[in-house]
Amino acid sequence: MVVLNRIYTRTGDAGDTALGNGTRVPKHALRVSAYGTVDETNATVGLARLHAAGEADAALARIQNELFDLGADLCRPEMSRDAEAPYTPLRMVQSQVDRLEAEIDAMNARLSPLRSFILPGGSALAAHLHLCRTVSRRAERLATELAAAEEVNPAAVKYLNRLSDWFFTAARIANDEGRADVLWVPGATR
Repeated sequence: MVVLNRIYTRTGDAGDTALGNGTRVPKHALRVSAYGTVDETNATVGLARLHAAGEADAALARIQNELFDLGADLCRPEMSRDAEAPYTPLRMVQSQVDRLEAEIDAMNARLSPLRSFILPGGSALAAHLHLCRTVSRRAERLATELAAAEEVNPAAVKYLNRLSDWFFTAARIANDEGRADVLWVPGATR
């Protein structure tokens, strides 16, 4: 359990921060950017939830919790040394990816096939879900860049990849199951 008695610590005043294993790195380090963008994704999900109800809100609440798990995973390098840690580090697992895939498939079965690209918009919930999608794509780009340079849990990268697809599909569901999608009209303003 986390106990925060004090919000500021002054330990980052020189521009560095501690990773989950205690290593101090610059606040602009790629790993910090990756898990910081996961946190930003989580904040956009919070905005989307203002427009969600029922099953959609419950799914988004679960995703918010998983995004904290993902941040915990990304902030702790050296997966190969997890067994030496004083506690079992939290890592994303394939079953979380599989669940997103199953949910995407179930939502997609309710939709007509796309015959055009769609523009972010439509309902308030759909517009916010598209924002979630684009921020999660940025988090994925940072995580894959990090994975090219350092050890990263492959399930974490897969989760981010499926999550943006989940947001896209959920946005279509929020747009009256795709009937209120805003379609791109190529060259419409020429």
